Amino acid sequence: MPREIVILECTEARKEGKPPSRYMTTRNKKLKTEKVELKKFNPFLRRHTLHREIK
Repeated sequence: MPREIVILECTEARKEGKPPSRYMTTRNKKLKTEKVELKKFNPFLRRHTLHREIK
């Protein structure tokens, strides 16, 4: 199975003292070997922030 489930966590929420938002997504580990970074909505900060893969 080349696809794996990854968890994305907000990078800006902890700096501001808020709980981090998390999203689950999949990636193809044969084609994308680096960690996933996406802009997603953080409901605690009420704006789009950078989310990185945490495993």
